[in-house]
Formats: sequence, C-alpha cells, structure tokens
Amino acid sequence: MTTRVLVVDDASIFRRVISDALSGLPGVEVVGTAANGKLALARMASLHPDLITLDIEMPEMNGLEVLEAMRVAGVATSVVMLSSLTVQGGRMTVRALESGAFDFITKPEGGSPQENGVRLREKLGPIVQALARKREIRSILNAKGPRQASLTMQSPELSPPLMARGRKRCGPPIVLIGVSTGGPTALAEVLPALPAGIGAPVFIVQHMPPHFTEALAERLQAKCAIPVKEARDGEIARVGHAYLAPGGRHMKLSPGEHGEIVIRITDDPPENACRPSVDYLFRSAALQFPGRSIAAILTGMGNDGTEGMRMLKRGGSPTIAQDEASCVVFGMPREAILAGVVDTVVPLTKIAGAIVKAIADSAP
Repeated sequence: MTTRVLVVDDASIFRRVISDALSGLPGVEVVGTAANGKLALARMASLHPDLITLDIEMPEMNGLEVLEAMRVAGVATSVVMLSSLTVQGGRMTVRALESGAFDFITKPEGGSPQENGVRLREKLGPIVQALARKREIRSILNAKGPRQASLTMQSPELSPPLMARGRKRCGPPIVLIGVSTGGPTALAEVLPALPAGIGAPVFIVQHMPPHFTEALAERLQAKCAIPVKEARDGEIARVGHAYLAPGGRHMKLSPGEHGEIVIRITDDPPENACRPSVDYLFRSAALQFPGRSIAAILTGMGNDGTEGMRMLKRGGSPTIAQDEASCVVFGMPREAILAGVVDTVVPLTKIAGAIVKAIADSAP
C-alpha cells in the first residue's frame, strides 16, 4: 500500500529536504509540494494525498489555518506538523494536535541538507509506518462491514485481579499516565474528567521535546478541575495536582524525609529512544512506592511503558490500557497488553472512570 504525500513548507530548501527524506522511505510517493497554505488546499483537492507534512509557521496562511480550512471542507487527510523548537512553535503545535493533526516533528537545526535529511527520515519513518498500518486496519474493517468491525475492535473491560485488590498500600495512591502519539487529545479527554477530589497526585509522561510540554500543561490547566503544570526538580507533589514531565527530560519519584513524594527531573540517557520515558517514571514508582500506583498507558508508538508496568503489576498495582478502537496509534497499549501486564482495557472515554474506580478499590 503506497502512501501518497503532499509536502507543504514556505522554505524551498525544506521542501526539497523533506521530499528527499520521504522519497527514501519504502512505500512512499511524494505526489506534490506547496509553498503556502492556499496552494496546499488547492493541491489537496486534485492530488488526494494520504498524508500532508505541514509547516506550522508560514506567511499568508499558517498551519493552524490550513487545519481549520480542512475541517470546514471535510478533508480527513492525515497531517504531520513540522515545527520549530521554540516556545511559540510549541504552543502552535499543541493547538494543531488538538485540532486533529496526527503527529508532529521538529525541524532539524544546523547541519547540512544531507544530515538534516537523515534526521527527518528517522523521525518520519515510524510515523509513515503507523499511518500505513492504520489505513490497512481501516480497510480491513470497512470490508467486513459495520457490525463485524464493531465486534473486531471491541476490547474487553477486565476487572483488576485479586492481587491488586487485596494488597494493602503504605500511603495514599499515586496515578501514573504514559502517552505518546495522539497524547494531547487523549489527555484533553482524560484529565478534565478527573474530579477535584481525586485523592492522589497525577504524574504524566508525554513524549515531547522542550518547550512543548509547558504549552501542553497550560492548555490542559484551562480545561481541568485539578491544577496541571510542568513538573520542577525537587518539587513536593501535592494530592489533587497533575505534573507533566518536562520535554526532553526524565521524571522520577523519590521519597522525602517525611514520606512525601519528591519529584526529580534528570538528564539520564534516553530509554526506548525516549526522554522523557514512561518506563523511567513507572520504574521509580514501583521501586520507591510499591503497591501505591494506578498506572494507565494510552495511545502511542513503540513499547515505552511495558517494562515499567510489569514492575508495577508485580507489586500489586492495578494497570489500565486504552483500547485499540480509540487509539490514534495502538502501539504502547498493544505491547503492554500482549506482555500480559494490563488488568483493564477500556476506551479513552472510560479511562478516567477506570482510574477513579481503581483508587476506590485500592483503599485500605
């Protein structure tokens, strides 16, 4: 199955570098380019691409305006945003992801066109593969018909095992969430559904670079009953607050002198090619606060979070995964489910309820 791509960027050098990077991927055909948003909209209508790479900051009509025009016109083509690694770029990218963009990558800074092409190919390759897989699954399900598709995509809602229910935790509960591709939209569904009196601090790892998580925390804060912020090193976690790992840095949990939870932000090496890493956060909670966590793994590519969730489950912590039908990319949840480390599989709309129920079930 060939993926047809339209490349949109106001800089001719980036149009060429991106096009070359994509052309070097198997199963990809660059069917056209556009130097601005208005040209892009016209070429979408004639070229019918499967994927659009869209520069977010362009004169005349920026990436956000193109996304809005696509929404109004009913164009459902998948979009990958290209953003600069800046505060403004981060804010605009988070808004784009909330508006339906599939994913984003940051433009390489410095380096020769050849070096930048290699970096872009490494970033775009997994995204194109995930999109191709999603199109393949959609095609199979459409061929089966609505009823069979519904049955195929339905995931079981499993109950927490007796080990998780019966274990007595030493201290108040901790909520852990790991997410990647599709994360901003997923978090915008889950976090506002958590009640102000949740009775636990919430720690989130979203795979993002610097600047982007600060913008995401600001957007989530405006929608939630609980305070949401980017975590700081040495900060003492408060019940009923949500903490987002800073982009490009790890977050782990350590015990304080009086049993409090102290957040530590580190520059330790990436894990699973990720920093921040879900495994890194989950492992710290499993080791330092055994049996106290409720862990949820949401939409995303790869397998980050599976090993950390394995450690949490061994310690008696209930574990939750988002189901395939509601995932943008069924990668991270799928790997955890196949590894046998997930207790409950539910749609995105029921994740918050599953977390609240798990907190209630684990009460002493």
